[in-house]
Amino acid sequence: MNLPANLKYTKEHEWIRIEGDAAYIGITDHAQRELGDIVYVDIDTLDKEVAQNEVFGTVEAVKTVSDLFSPISGTVLEINSQLDGSPETVNSDPYGNGWMIKMSVGNPAELEGLLSAEAYGELIGA
Repeated sequence: MNLPANLKYTKEHEWIRIEGDAAYIGITDHAQRELGDIVYVDIDTLDKEVAQNEVFGTVEAVKTVSDLFSPISGTVLEINSQLDGSPETVNSDPYGNGWMIKMSVGNPAELEGLLSAEAYGELIGA
């Protein structure tokens, strides 16, 4: 199981990477494996304020549709347009080119409540 130590994780299987005053967010390797082949990513929250734990979009796999929950509060600055034509990138590169949104960090203190790679690994039994 791939769990980069430089990321923070949620119990809902999202990851977050902070770069300066922005955050990149996607779903974990574990989540994409559980979902199976991802066929569509639907995110319509560009330029919108999203609260911590609020749904910012959905990901559709062959068998199911799952909500995407924001690990922190902030404004969605960018949606990964590469996923429009290649949603399977989430399966092949969940922590790299498969990122879903870039958002502002509304409240840096919220990051403290997220899981480390080790704690997330324990949660999923990795």
